[in-house]
Amino acid sequence: MTDEGVRLVATALALVPLFGVALALGKIFSDWITSVARNPAAKDAVQPVGLLAFALTEAIGLFTLIIAFLILFVG
Repeated sequence: MTDEGVRLVATALALVPLFGVALALGKIFSDWITSVARNPAAKDAVQPVGLLAFALTEAIGLFTLIIAFLILFVG
């Protein structure tokens, strides 16, 4: 296997956590919508927690993407 092939395989493996990020984001928003639908008065209490969970999960996805680009273009 050439260096180019190894770099492409490593990049593909570095992008595997994006699948987990997609599942986590779906779970976060599903639970958020369910909780607000069950108790609309709790919207103000649930919103900051939901946004924080979204931001932290999305940050993991962005870090994964940065690592993949570093492997692909610098490595």
